[in-house]
Amino acid sequence: MTRPLTHDEKLWVFRKATNGFAGSNERWIERAVRGMTDDELAEALAFELGIMGGSCGPDCISIAFQGAGLKIWASWSHPNIVRDTPIFAGKATIAMAREVYGIPDPSDRQITLF
Repeated sequence: MTRPLTHDEKLWVFRKATNGFAGSNERWIERAVRGMTDDELAEALAFELGIMGGSCGPDCISIAFQGAGLKIWASWSHPNIVRDTPIFAGKATIAMAREVYGIPDPSDRQITLF
């Protein structure tokens, strides 16, 4: 059994999985400035995650991710994408992107109250 991931480790994994292509930092800044609906954000996340990717190495968190389903797996051993539950998927990935990158939803009427 491997040790569970901490919240900070999950944040690190999320950033690594969604910030791997050239120019991604600038794209996330621009997206945060203009805001995005859930559908637009899902499309952006699918682009940044790509078809399939990942990373691993000795004494580091192993990561796997895919744009289809907006899924991100991670563990201190090797994640099995067939068997293991992703740490982020679908709406949870969208919610984490809003938290991590500060992307508002322009269709959220509650935001205009602030």
